[in-house]
Amino acid sequence: MSFLNIIKRVLPLLIVVLITACGYPQLSEEEDAVIPTDYTYIIGPGDSISIFVWGNPDISTTATVRPDGKITIPLAEDLLASGKTPSQLARVMEKELSKYVRDPQVVIMVSGFEGVYSQQIRIIGQLSGGGGSSGGFGGGIGLSSGGGIGSSGGFSGGGGGFSAKALPYKKDMTLLDLMIQVGGLGQYADGNRASIIRKIDGESQHFGIRINDLIDDADLSANVKILPGDIIIIPEAFF
Repeated sequence: MSFLNIIKRVLPLLIVVLITACGYPQLSEEEDAVIPTDYTYIIGPGDSISIFVWGNPDISTTATVRPDGKITIPLAEDLLASGKTPSQLARVMEKELSKYVRDPQVVIMVSGFEGVYSQQIRIIGQLSGGGGSSGGFGGGIGLSSGGGIGSSGGFSGGGGGFSAKALPYKKDMTLLDLMIQVGGLGQYADGNRASIIRKIDGESQHFGIRINDLIDDADLSANVKILPGDIIIIPEAFF
């Protein structure tokens, strides 16, 4: 192959690398300032809800939020739970139960946290195949490199570590917390070319993050805050 042909083949790849590496501003302390101080968990489909009605154990119960976002409890059918905070849902139930019970006092406790999509953290790309998710639902359907279905906890591509996970946001979560929860990077990940897609003032913006510097070099300046709804993309390294 001639030198000219080599240049023609390599040049597009180099352009892609440069664009990817330089295209997004690095996430900084200034962006960290937008962390919501009044964050409250919002109930979503799949959440388990324990409902306590003081003085009425016969109508206290548990329910799982259906895919349509609704629940059914004794004396009340098809109550919309998704999109509400636990206290908001309790007030709705009190109003509904007041038709049958005098001055009902309702307390809602949530478990099996999944939350609404708008608050979930999504992470996709080159993740460790063995990454678990305590408290989340990171396990998924795995596709082996041969195209079959495996149980790697994500979607595995040619690099053997391509995964997609969705996790509930936790207050004060950082990038390091997220990496611990998903089990770290895959063998072929380029963590320093990773990026976050974040909504700011209603618009999606891209920021670069330095996962390799954080994990390999213990550079805590790379340990940025994670916000509800963040999407993290971890590309495969170019060799």
